[in-house]
Amino acid sequence: MDKKKLFRMLPKVDEMLMLPKVESLIESNSRKMVLESIRLVIDQLRNEIIDLEEGSSIEISSDIVLERLETQINKNREGKFKRVINATGTVLHTNLGRAPLSEKVFDAIRDKVVRYSNLEYDIDKGSRGHRYDHLKEIVMKLTGAEDVLVVNNNASAVLLVLNTLAKEKEAVISRGELVEIGGSFRIPEVMGMSNSILKEVGTTNKTHLIDYENAIGEETALLMKVHTSNYRIVGFSESVALEDLVSLGNKQDIAVYEDIGSGNFIDFPKYGISEEPTIIDSIKKGVDVLSFSGDKLLGGVQAGIIVGKKKYIEKMKHNQLLRALRPDKLTLSILKELFKIYYYGEAEKEIPSIAMMIEDKESLKLKAERLYDCLSDIDGLTMKIDGDYSEVGGGSLPMERLETYVVRIDHEKYSASKLEELLRKNNNVPIISRVKDNSVILDVRTLFDEEFEIIRNVVERL
Repeated sequence: MDKKKLFRMLPKVDEMLMLPKVESLIESNSRKMVLESIRLVIDQLRNEIIDLEEGSSIEISSDIVLERLETQINKNREGKFKRVINATGTVLHTNLGRAPLSEKVFDAIRDKVVRYSNLEYDIDKGSRGHRYDHLKEIVMKLTGAEDVLVVNNNASAVLLVLNTLAKEKEAVISRGELVEIGGSFRIPEVMGMSNSILKEVGTTNKTHLIDYENAIGEETALLMKVHTSNYRIVGFSESVALEDLVSLGNKQDIAVYEDIGSGNFIDFPKYGISEEPTIIDSIKKGVDVLSFSGDKLLGGVQAGIIVGKKKYIEKMKHNQLLRALRPDKLTLSILKELFKIYYYGEAEKEIPSIAMMIEDKESLKLKAERLYDCLSDIDGLTMKIDGDYSEVGGGSLPMERLETYVVRIDHEKYSASKLEELLRKNNNVPIISRVKDNSVILDVRTLFDEEFEIIRNVVERL
């Protein structure tokens, strides 16, 4: 069809606004949103006409324009922040929100966040209380720590600890632990922002206890250890064990602070996964202050959790920075229920990210077979179940490759890159996959069973 004729068929904005269906859409939305959506739909159609190849055509009618308009309005109402299906196999995918939240946790917090709660109210005394008291008992029971404090992420935790315990004083740290994590967050820069003085010891690959001993002087306020959770130094390397650093700190009457990063309570070697230090072990070794993230190996929500000895935590609670860093009722409610799950030994079953990490190969194979069967009768699709590897992600267990099963799919109409794009750009629930060896890969480790039908519907519509 002649492109000029197609352009003439495009409706005018004023004409669209007069249609009864559009008037109804304005009543249930707003004139501004509907007007913006009309212009966007017309522009999209105009661009499609421009891109038409010789001999091709598109249908333009009022029904089609109205259908597109409704779709666009729904898209505008939903916004860009939406649920996605993670078929990448990366469990703690930072770009996809890291750990999915436990449904048990979500169900337990509902009444406390949609209604009023006693966040900072002491019911027994009938007066103002403290928001951190709700976590104190369960965290003390779980970890053996004397007190707990929560801020909005682990970078904030590092900042608060250093500013409280080593402001304008020296914090001694190994050169091999001056880490950078995502978003160019670097330990040296945070130490500078905290007004503490960085004192590096040792070398990149080797640091000895004597290096810390020789660095201690009148201005030393803190011995700091950072767990390199997002990379490993292997080969000719050595670092100081936490218990040795604690002994030195006790001997010199200097506080020892460990930034353990991910925050782990699971005995991973039991499931064939590399050992990762646990919060409980660090507390048992006598560390004075410990901080970790709430949304990595812990499997919860973004937060920086500080545990340790009461005298140090109390100092942080009186630091004016805390007001700028403290979390809200939603974060605290989630963490309270999350710690309860760990305390009652239900983490492997109730926390999705933990369950995904430790799922065994036989279970994953059965899962891949179920997905294969779900898609098997779709025309134009070629599939194969194959072995592959998943990742933990989120800057945790960087050397770990988790054996998994994937469903490789190819479509007779589309290349692998085009098929990946179509799945990713699905309007309702985008499906995030990966391409390998010219096939789209769906890793079942990070898929929920109820998502199989959604994947089927999307692929079927292709």
